[in-house]
Amino acid sequence: MSKFMISCDEATTISDKNQYVEATFWERIRLGFHLMMCKSCRVYDEQNVIVTKIIDQKIKDNSSEVKDLTSNEKSVIQDNIDTKL
Repeated sequence: MSKFMISCDEATTISDKNQYVEATFWERIRLGFHLMMCKSCRVYDEQNVIVTKIIDQKIKDNSSEVKDLTSNEKSVIQDNIDTKL
């Protein structure tokens, strides 16, 4: 494979790292090229962003206590993911 082409497995790994600001500049460039051509990975990346934002907000709202997501919160996450498909 060329320097820019990565597999879908590599793309999902870099997408996960990117959510936690752990992806290098070069990884982000390669991920960007892959996402331009691969709809499945693009959807995965978008869903990853949605779930991360919701979980981060949940942590911020309940910083003093840890609890499971309610069914309503799970439904909101699922609805956000479904709209991206």
